[in-house]
Amino acid sequence: MLSQKMETALNQQVNAELYSSYLYLSMSAFFSGLNLGGSAHWMRLQAQEELNHALKIYDFVNERGGRVELSGIEAPLHQWDSPTAVFEEVLRHEQKVTGLINDLVDLAIAEKDHATNNFLQWFVAEQVEEEASANEVLQKMQLAVREGGLFILDQELAKRVPPPTAQ
Repeated sequence: MLSQKMETALNQQVNAELYSSYLYLSMSAFFSGLNLGGSAHWMRLQAQEELNHALKIYDFVNERGGRVELSGIEAPLHQWDSPTAVFEEVLRHEQKVTGLINDLVDLAIAEKDHATNNFLQWFVAEQVEEEASANEVLQKMQLAVREGGLFILDQELAKRVPPPTAQ
């Protein structure tokens, strides 16, 4: 059973993951408006992945006898100065989410909630991957902009395939 403190924190993380999904969907729309279909595709898949993360936590709260309480999702930005600025925001956002996950792990340890700590380790590993992926695209984007290859990078981003759905 979850402590009230842990339940509240996990509900807040569900909201944060839903916001992440909403943010990436907004970024997808931004790229669509620029006719950068590959970048829009990449962001749309990222939005779906974040929705899956929210549902994973949602299911865990229910499995542990907690109560999921959904709250309002903050409106994301919808305009950026450049495609590169979007990916800079992605990296900053993923670093922020890493901090949120680390805070949840710290709380689980403080609450001596070993099951939640174990559950959260998947997210710890996932955030390493998320930050690395965002950083890789950002570095390629910066290189492409300097070298005039944004179109080629956009075509590469269009090839992203969705990861298997987390159970």
